[in-house]
Amino acid sequence: MLTCTDKDHILKRTIVGLPAHSESATLSQVTFGRQTGAATLMARRLEGGHASISASSATVEHMTRVNEPVTGAFHVPVMSAEVVEGLSLRPGGAYIDCNVGEGGHAEAILSARQDVSLLGIDLDQAALDSARRRLSDYADRLELAQSNFSEISQITGVRLFDGILFDLGVSSLQLDTPERGFSFRTEAALDMRFNPETGLTAHEIVNNYPQRELETIIRQYGEEPRARAIARAIVDRRSITTTTELADVVKYAVNWSTRSRVHPATRTFQALRIAVNGELDNLEKGLMGAIQALGPNGRLVTLSYHSLEDRVVKTVMRREASVCICPPGLPICVCEHTQTLRLINRRVITPSQEETRSNPRARTAKLRIAERM
Repeated sequence: MLTCTDKDHILKRTIVGLPAHSESATLSQVTFGRQTGAATLMARRLEGGHASISASSATVEHMTRVNEPVTGAFHVPVMSAEVVEGLSLRPGGAYIDCNVGEGGHAEAILSARQDVSLLGIDLDQAALDSARRRLSDYADRLELAQSNFSEISQITGVRLFDGILFDLGVSSLQLDTPERGFSFRTEAALDMRFNPETGLTAHEIVNNYPQRELETIIRQYGEEPRARAIARAIVDRRSITTTTELADVVKYAVNWSTRSRVHPATRTFQALRIAVNGELDNLEKGLMGAIQALGPNGRLVTLSYHSLEDRVVKTVMRREASVCICPPGLPICVCEHTQTLRLINRRVITPSQEETRSNPRARTAKLRIAERM
């Protein structure tokens, strides 16, 4: 499982408007969160000591995909209006986007009120680069950190926030960048890492794990009923080096008919991605850290896209919204549990039909909202 523990990756802060790899800028002062009610970022030149937070007109107006020409189209965030409403933005409030991605939800939050600040977290440096360009107009109210959201407690320290958003799963940028290996629709190396600079790859799992362990991963993380046949076919066909090779192996293993609407490799690729990035373990840790980072009446908002993610979110929220978590049948409470959340929506919120028509990737989204006690 990939868990970000290296201090260089736990908190690698970036300065809005400057390239992430630039050595000419450093974060000299951050006063952010409930301590000040707003964020102040200052980047100083190592030589000369002059503050410089700027962006060219090209980066203000456009987002550049990896190895693609500049376009004028930004990624459309899922259920952005519902997310902003769920966060219940406060005057001078401080917020966290735990999967800032290309900055779609962050832009919706920052543009909704001119006095709120935001900390954006993402493990993917390419996503942070895109977010930096998109959000350059909000540089004075924005902080970006390269980290796994499971490390949210280390990132926030003693600061308290008014709302925290988790937009889970793989991003459009990752899916649409073939060389990242998340999609079976184009040929690429089997990678699937959110941070391509560190950790286990899908290639290592596919080509090195025992058949029984492969079967468990595919069944547990992909909810794939034909996991045994797929794992057997993978082991028989080793070595498998590309996404399209793996997709072909899965198709052969399940005797796929092209009449099926869903590609048979969908669940296998989901399972491998979750295993590579340790997503479910990191999610529960991140949610518990987020609850501790929320101030009184702060909002926790989650967007999940498959049942495994949603199950973790639902379990954590319901447990933390309970007065007692003792097993049924005990005559007295012995759990000593303290309720930390109040559920805002007991029924999951889903996208409108209009949104799913215009943005097909929103079709499986489930939104949940809870409030800190």
